[in-house]
Amino acid sequence: MTNLKTIRCFRNKQYFSIFHLPVRIATFVNAGIIKFLGVVGALLLVGCYYDKEEILYPQSANCTPIANPTFTTDVLPLLNAKCNNCHAGSSASAGIRLDSFNEVIKYVNNGTLTGSINHASGFSPMPKNGSKMSSCDIQKIQDWITMGAGSN
Repeated sequence: MTNLKTIRCFRNKQYFSIFHLPVRIATFVNAGIIKFLGVVGALLLVGCYYDKEEILYPQSANCTPIANPTFTTDVLPLLNAKCNNCHAGSSASAGIRLDSFNEVIKYVNNGTLTGSINHASGFSPMPKNGSKMSSCDIQKIQDWITMGAGSN
């Protein structure tokens, strides 16, 4: 069997390998692919990290359950901080008011409040165009609901 690199042609009184150029191109392409894959592999290794909740969400790391959560002391301040920029007063967004117990309990009873703050499927995630409430804040609201959603 003849080695393809050694087949030579005679042209203008010079010998040249008819397969020399394709072999060089193939070598260059293979080297380029190997370099590319090496760079991608290095980026993947460097780009990996561990998500540590206490680092990403420091407020949830110090979350202690409230024994008897109340609307006025535990839930309303969270709603005021996260929701009532849009959902309070006479011009509340979408007509949804969350600034009083009588208004909030409507959305507690139909499940909209917990669905929205948990970003559950089928609900409009709240706060709109903002980050989700911390798991600690959501847990405080959920605990209040579990304890009967009292008006105190």
